[in-house]
Amino acid sequence: MKQKDIAALLDEPACAHNRKEKSGCAKPKPGATAGGCTFDGAQIAMLPIGDVAHIVHGSIACAGNSWDNRGTRSSGPTLYKIGMTTDLTEQDIIMGRGEKRLFHSIKQAIDSYQPAAVFVYNTCVPALTGDDMVAVCKDAQARWGTPVVPIDAAGFYGAKNLGSRIAGEAMVRYVCGTREPDPLPEGIEREGFKIHDICLIGEYNIAGELWRVLPLFDELGLRVLCTLSGDGRFREVQTMHRAEVNMMVCSRALVNVARKLQDAYGTPWFEGSFYGVRDVSQALRDFARILDDPDLTARVETVIAREEARANAALAPWRQRLQGRKVLLYTGGVKSWSVISALQDLGMTVVASGTRKSTEDDKARIRELMGEDAVMIEEGNPRTLIDMVNTQGVDILIAGGRNMYTALKARIPFLDINQEREFGYSGYAGMEELAKQLCLTIESPVWEAVRRPAPWARAVIAQPAADAASVTVANEAESIAVEASHA
Repeated sequence: MKQKDIAALLDEPACAHNRKEKSGCAKPKPGATAGGCTFDGAQIAMLPIGDVAHIVHGSIACAGNSWDNRGTRSSGPTLYKIGMTTDLTEQDIIMGRGEKRLFHSIKQAIDSYQPAAVFVYNTCVPALTGDDMVAVCKDAQARWGTPVVPIDAAGFYGAKNLGSRIAGEAMVRYVCGTREPDPLPEGIEREGFKIHDICLIGEYNIAGELWRVLPLFDELGLRVLCTLSGDGRFREVQTMHRAEVNMMVCSRALVNVARKLQDAYGTPWFEGSFYGVRDVSQALRDFARILDDPDLTARVETVIAREEARANAALAPWRQRLQGRKVLLYTGGVKSWSVISALQDLGMTVVASGTRKSTEDDKARIRELMGEDAVMIEEGNPRTLIDMVNTQGVDILIAGGRNMYTALKARIPFLDINQEREFGYSGYAGMEELAKQLCLTIESPVWEAVRRPAPWARAVIAQPAADAASVTVANEAESIAVEASHA
């Protein structure tokens, strides 16, 4: 990828950075790939498309280190679960065999699995040696008749968010608009009931969360043409240009897709969230508002009234147990504010929120929810998080998997909110699951047990100060005797 193309992606008009700085998003700096490189961001953004063969063009380490690191689920094809790589070796690089290996890898993937398409992800080594990946993909597509999409996202280009934008750019350039949507089945449209086509961008179906909200869309007559990319199919991505409105679920990663579809096809878009009762209701109202269908608006209000009443009844006992509990939320992006809304719905208090991957719009929403004095953590190392837990009397730390062992070693209740989680928290039903997991975590008897002093430590504390030394000597003698018996 040329430098001007990377600069164009960083200078995204729809990104909040451009309203703050003339230079747009931060340029890649040394060390920017810590926590995820460009290739990693591109792969995890498109990997949930289940019927596509995803080939990593590079050394086997690139495929192994980043494979299946997002807990997305598929309702059908599982081809995305098969790791494919060109496995470049030193001899391939020295002899210039990278393009040849890629061509044969594409052939093997098509012959073995008959995928709907092949996505090829470029990595650092072939980018440095100058492999013409785009030309190879074009030749392979002409040879076998299967769409082959090049995603030039070498890791050294920058950070993970840039990789997601590069992948989104490839979808708009090579895939969107290449097929028309399937016609509606006969008899599906009832009298006076118009079906509207929509798309969800940046929804990855983590732990099956997408499936919690799809029944609402079906009931309202909103046909989801495509989710980019949770539980997605290649043929669905091809039809995204026919959506009447797009919802941006993850604010920073694929915003260029929503903006370019609006520029090319006039498709309006908005940013929303499916976490929390209020935000789910607001997302449904935003669809009705933009589509400007009075009948849809009436149906939306009916569904919201029913689902909110049902959710409030189910959440009542959980809210009593969680009322006033303090939370330290350390995540980023859209979750930095959407999860706050969900926790406040449960009566909990968020003492601080992480903002490492959050936009200025995300931070503005945090202030709106928590007040102007909201504490935002830009860089939360383990010591900072533990100190805040102790000083603020925090009951639970909600963060990503990399912070789990920090919390457990410090004997702090921990709940995973990032892509490795096993439970879906979106939609009205997801709120009850979130409340349940919070209670199970906070009220677990293990915390009382691990926070009590050890039996030998309690013995020392119970003795008078004068006897403490003798107790210590006795304990040491007992330990030495035990070791001697094992020798």
